[in-house]
Amino acid sequence: MDVVLLSRLQFAATVFFHFIFVPLTLGLSILVAFMESRYVATGDEIWKHHTKFWGKLFLINFTLGVVTGITLEFQFGTNWSRYSEYVGDIFGSLLAIEATVAFFLESTFLAVWVFGWQKLSRKAHCLCIWLVTIGGNISALWIILANGFMQRPVGYLINSQAGRCELASFTDVVSNGFAWNMYAHTLVGSWALGGFFVLGVSAWHLLRKHQSDFFRRSFRMAAPWTLIMVLLCAFTGDLNGKDVAETQPAKLAAMEAHWQTAKNVPFNLLVLPSEAKEENSVEAIGLPGLMSFIAYGSWDAEIKGLKDFPKEDRPPVLATFWTFRLMVALGCFFVLLALLAFVQRKRETMSSRLLSCLVWNIPLPYLALAFGWAVAEIGRQPWIVYGLMRTQDGVSPLAATQVSVSFIAFIILYTLLGVLDIYLLRKYAIMGSDSEEAYHA
Repeated sequence: MDVVLLSRLQFAATVFFHFIFVPLTLGLSILVAFMESRYVATGDEIWKHHTKFWGKLFLINFTLGVVTGITLEFQFGTNWSRYSEYVGDIFGSLLAIEATVAFFLESTFLAVWVFGWQKLSRKAHCLCIWLVTIGGNISALWIILANGFMQRPVGYLINSQAGRCELASFTDVVSNGFAWNMYAHTLVGSWALGGFFVLGVSAWHLLRKHQSDFFRRSFRMAAPWTLIMVLLCAFTGDLNGKDVAETQPAKLAAMEAHWQTAKNVPFNLLVLPSEAKEENSVEAIGLPGLMSFIAYGSWDAEIKGLKDFPKEDRPPVLATFWTFRLMVALGCFFVLLALLAFVQRKRETMSSRLLSCLVWNIPLPYLALAFGWAVAEIGRQPWIVYGLMRTQDGVSPLAATQVSVSFIAFIILYTLLGVLDIYLLRKYAIMGSDSEEAYHA
């Protein structure tokens, strides 16, 4: 493997490991903030115990996530120095704002929240967790704005003398519609993951009739939230798909394994693409014109096929196609599961099959989000900045052996951190709340 592929694999491995922590941080923080708000508004001590229990799981996830995020950004200087030199004027400013504003807001008030239970008033303490939540979600915004520039570059000019891309309009960069749709889709996906996490842990305890009153309350709170979020996820995903159709037609063609330019293109439920033969060996259960309508809002819209793009400009078809299909399939399953949880949330005895399914479902939203990002990043290839810079031109002038050593080191370190995160989350989730007598009050 050459240095380009090794650098891509290393970045992919580290970013996916880091993304184990990010969506739960975003999704659980807002639910914990809501629980504490209920405690402040009602004075009901049970909500205080909910805040502390779920807040403990949030802290475990946040702490380990910070470690993986810091090392991730170093790779822009070590493995992708030519990319950093070319677009650092734009990309660097966005990441600097994320670190100096959003991350410090989040981490500072998290410390105040952790140690301020006995030192602050209820309202002041609750304000701290809301500031943590706002900081985390703003942090995600700046990172996705940076990625949005890579997907759809705007607000720049090319300095031919310096041989680099420079910032021309900061307003255009931060108002990039492509990035905002990506942000909305990622955010509601993370909020849905937080909801499924609460439902899954609550279901585990309800199945064992352990602290049932306590976890029935968290189940009832999370069920409507999760259903709303998965429906919003489908809506924002549709908006994001329309953006892809307009700005990255090669990615759209790869997502659907669409080879020939045509109008009134059907959506086939069963497809088996053959990248080597540049055709689909299986196409079945086609819904006439549906792909054209989804992409462009017209049943007769033309969709450009992969064969009309030079081979060197096509993304990897199989990886893009299958990750997209798996993401959509999981999204449909989540809608059904969230709907069943919503319908049964007020029953004293809920279906044991549903509860078991919710427990086993806990890792699936992580996979769905990972598949979504795989579609976004693999589908952008061969461009690291779409239409401006190819991935092979952005890598650092390193030897393959140098990247191999750091790649192996990252894999070992991140695997240990991932195992530790899962172990601690499982341990403290199973323990339940510390105050047994509070459940019977």
